[in-house]
Amino acid sequence: MTDALAPEDLLILTQWLSPAYPVGAFAYSHGLEQAVADGQITDCASAEAWITGVLRHGAPVMDVALMAASYQADSDDLFEIDALSRALAPSEERLLETVQQGASFANITATIWQGDLPEMTYPVAIGRAAHLQGIALLPLATMFLHGFAANLISAAIRIVPLGQTDGQAALARLSRLCPELAQTAVQTNLSEIGSSSFAADIASMRHETLYSRIFRS
Repeated sequence: MTDALAPEDLLILTQWLSPAYPVGAFAYSHGLEQAVADGQITDCASAEAWITGVLRHGAPVMDVALMAASYQADSDDLFEIDALSRALAPSEERLLETVQQGASFANITATIWQGDLPEMTYPVAIGRAAHLQGIALLPLATMFLHGFAANLISAAIRIVPLGQTDGQAALARLSRLCPELAQTAVQTNLSEIGSSSFAADIASMRHETLYSRIFRS
């Protein structure tokens, strides 16, 4: 596999990572809703800083490493990678987030593209699906990170709230981080992965008891 992306593969990735693909990503804020409730995020600048920290130091880069491992793994090793992915979730809601999205992604993708795609966590399912379709790994990783940032910007637009223009400007700036982060993450060995976005992890734990909420994480 090369890093080149054929036009038809670009369209598949665009479909898989689109907000319209029915994995339920819109229902999860990855702890951002709790940060808003706590007053840690109050405007565009603080929302962008929060999401930048999560992208650089949190679950997304671990997810890309897990995605790369599942992309390169034999089918017999997938469930071990999936077990690690589940174990790395820092809270019950974050586990639900990756398990539910992964199951939805696997079911709809296997139905349309007829691949051997068991229900696994989200990054493992996407990595396996891309391997089955012969889609280049690095563009997949870059677009996955962009999709993650876009989903959190969408959540911020709804709950901070942010204006659409401010939100899209922030996403444009966040997008510039994705190629470099993806390049590093796909080369990360599973024995080396970890995160240090403690504020986001604690927010996801506290969100479980947030009295009034619109997101599931």
